Amino acid sequence: MLDGDREPATGADAPTFEEYAASAWPRLYRTAYLLAGSHADAEDLAQQTLVQAFRTWDKVSRADQPAAYLRRMMTNLYISGRRPKSRGLELLTDAPPEPRPGGGSALEDRLVLWPHVASLPPRQRAVIVLRYYEQLSEREIAETLRCSTGNVKSTAHRALKALRAALGSDTHEGEEA
Repeated sequence: MLDGDREPATGADAPTFEEYAASAWPRLYRTAYLLAGSHADAEDLAQQTLVQAFRTWDKVSRADQPAAYLRRMMTNLYISGRRPKSRGLELLTDAPPEPRPGGGSALEDRLVLWPHVASLPPRQRAVIVLRYYEQLSEREIAETLRCSTGNVKSTAHRALKALRAALGSDTHEGEEA
């Protein structure tokens, strides 16, 4: 369990902002990277989250789950900071290696899937990242995004439908991707 997931300490046991930020950074950065899709943007997003947390540290440190509080801050910063672009940007990369005989590994499957996840609209991408990469429940995602679980379900449905279409999947409605 991440230090930030523990019950808040009181009095002299309460961590300083600096102590909490140092222990929470790896988890914040990982989530930020999954949301933002690049190291530079992830660092900016994680740092913006910590700046915002610093400004309201008394409130954050008293929260029942400071890590969930920061995750909500980060997700809101990500969604509000993204604007639809009139044209898509492409990342230039070297061509991936030739596939190995015998099928792809889970890592190779993720490499094929990730560009499509990265192209989803911000809210859909946030739901997919929180659900499938962060392993949060629909209720936890709804709390993070401050919406209903029904909204989380429908957003996830639309995101998975878009991913299936992008991958040309033959998966039928109602089956897991």
